[in-house]
Amino acid sequence: MAVSATERGAERFARDWRAWRIRRWHDVAGPHGIAALAGTHWLTPAAQVLEGVPGRWRAEGEAALGAGLAGSGVTRRDGSAVGDEELLAAGDELRLGEQHGDGVLLRVFVREGVPALRRIDPAAERRTGLTGISAFEPDPDWVLEARWTPGSTALGAAALEVEQVDGHRTRRSDVGTLAFELEGRQLRLTTTGGVDADGAPALAVVFSDTTSGIEASPFRFLRLPLPDASGVVTIDWNRAFLPPCTFSDHYVCPMPSPENRLPVAVRAGERMPVTG
Repeated sequence: MAVSATERGAERFARDWRAWRIRRWHDVAGPHGIAALAGTHWLTPAAQVLEGVPGRWRAEGEAALGAGLAGSGVTRRDGSAVGDEELLAAGDELRLGEQHGDGVLLRVFVREGVPALRRIDPAAERRTGLTGISAFEPDPDWVLEARWTPGSTALGAAALEVEQVDGHRTRRSDVGTLAFELEGRQLRLTTTGGVDADGAPALAVVFSDTTSGIEASPFRFLRLPLPDASGVVTIDWNRAFLPPCTFSDHYVCPMPSPENRLPVAVRAGERMPVTG
């Protein structure tokens, strides 16, 4: 019997979703994946000793300066030796332990000009205890269209205050609003600028819904394509994913703004980490 176009579309949809799930698992549970973050140490101009990190570290402007590193077991990613002092900018990394294996990574993270040194450890308890990520079954009915409006028009203001899980507040001006219908209700989501899994420009959404904290994580993320020429954006709720702070307490994830706390149940996308 010939396979209909509808059946082929459904098969392709399910195949693409499974591929996305595999990629997500690698990104989260890989040796240096999201769940391997074992510490975020905020730096000040005063040198300090950090737990699990050789040497002494301080902020040098927006960079991290490590001292006393010679002979400590710290190397560059390629295994080459470091000097006694190393100055690292945002995103720079050093390795502690195995030169070509799954040693600990030291990576610099900067938030609003303040640097932190992150310790990414394959042996982190949250990573080694992770066995899966539960998800709702994929359903094409959870793919819908929305209309995007730039923030200055949609919000009547130039900036949005965003609160992060550690209580830090920041303001974002790269905002917009998505208008869409879900379960017969006219709803809106506020977006900010972001990047997708490949580093391409995208719309970023942080949301919660009536499943949050019960059937799913307290809040979730979406990365959406940029609007087309007519301002239309496709929302695939099946690609909703857990924020990094679900897998480690050392991330500083943004939380949903009040307008992104949806009064409906979004039973699509990732739900919760699975352990044990």
